[in-house]
Amino acid sequence: MANLISKYNVAAPRYTSYPTVPYWDAVPPTIDQWLKSVKFSFDNSNQKDGMSIYIHLPFCERLCTYCACNTRITVNHGVELPYIKSVLKEWTMYKTVFGDKPRIKEIHLGGGTPTFFSSEHLKLLIEGILSDSVVCEDAEFSFEAHPGNTESSHLKTLYDLGFRRVSFGIQDFDPKVQHIINRIQTYEQVESIVGEARRIGYTSINFDLIYGLPLQTKASVIDTINKVKILKPERIAFYSYAHVPWVKPGQRKFTELDLPVDVEKRELYETGRDMFKTAGYVEIGMDHFSLKTDTLYQASLSGKLHRNFMGYTHNYTQLMVSLGVSSISDTWYSYMQNVKKVEDYEKLVEDGIFPVFKGHLLNEEDLILRKHILNIMCRFETDWTNEDQQCKELYSAIDRLKEMEKDKLIIISPYHLKVTKEGVAFLRNICMAFDARLWRNIPQSQIFSSAM
Repeated sequence: MANLISKYNVAAPRYTSYPTVPYWDAVPPTIDQWLKSVKFSFDNSNQKDGMSIYIHLPFCERLCTYCACNTRITVNHGVELPYIKSVLKEWTMYKTVFGDKPRIKEIHLGGGTPTFFSSEHLKLLIEGILSDSVVCEDAEFSFEAHPGNTESSHLKTLYDLGFRRVSFGIQDFDPKVQHIINRIQTYEQVESIVGEARRIGYTSINFDLIYGLPLQTKASVIDTINKVKILKPERIAFYSYAHVPWVKPGQRKFTELDLPVDVEKRELYETGRDMFKTAGYVEIGMDHFSLKTDTLYQASLSGKLHRNFMGYTHNYTQLMVSLGVSSISDTWYSYMQNVKKVEDYEKLVEDGIFPVFKGHLLNEEDLILRKHILNIMCRFETDWTNEDQQCKELYSAIDRLKEMEKDKLIIISPYHLKVTKEGVAFLRNICMAFDARLWRNIPQSQIFSSAM
């Protein structure tokens, strides 16, 4: 395994989309093209599957130095209401395009720190989204929360609005690690807010943990997971730290010398994975674990597990409209991203202009390769028995995978590929073989984090 880690620990995308954002076409779709794609996807899927809504709430009171998200650091809570009004106006603009009541299957509040906002303002936001909409019977609403600033009122307000899932950003319980990444919350704080969420009635609690953080050791990971096991969240996301200081200067608070790398970093993951399995968790896709009672596990068994810009979900919708600064929408046939500065976003929406600035229209090859990458990420296998599952670049991908086949990370048979148990650790590398756009234009500098 050590030799394989050294061999395959190269920069690789995380494949929450294909094509990945750096390889979207240089000339984005026009707004008219984008809205036609939205309308087409809505008309074809709203009645059958409903739609997903992601809302990006970018504000944080403190900068977590490990974070690679688009955030705005401020202690001025006067920013809340103007931002919410902009999000609701953007949603109104989309509803005009739909021409019919949207059937909402999924809502996720991400950040930033959604619990930066007061419970009153979150209520205003969600009631505005749900107004003149239909909520699907099997809808799932979820939000991300910082244990250090989440109050009972946040939990109760969102629960009353239909939220049943909450994801707490834990990362690590070691005080030294928390200090260097500027993310402070005690075990007692987490225990208290998790207990309150359960008392209120939340049925699925997720913990975000990260391995490979600065100053992190095997002992600190073991201590963190022992504490997690006591609280027993239904889901765990155990992410690899993505060190991209050329994108996020806040990560320059520490250096590569502070980071566990290669075999040492992989040992942290394997230690965590083994502890999760002993505690009754099942590995789902890449970096995710769940109890067998959770819908994520059930979706993995039924073949309904899906992956998008929000990560893994048991709800598939063809259309995902994303609201707020820097958020990325997906019609299945196209992507579009909003502008990244709060001021620009609010000004465009105020002027009645969709606040987008780049995107991509998927061609036939993109759609075929996207499906294969999704199959590998969600089901650990894919096949191309039918002609509509084939394209020239698919066979180029199979050629690129010969070395991984020799290393027994995958099994290739006629019209079929299956990831072995050992190969699950190398999912990003396997998917990268299918990334035709990357291979046509191999980056001359590092734009992605390392695969391991």
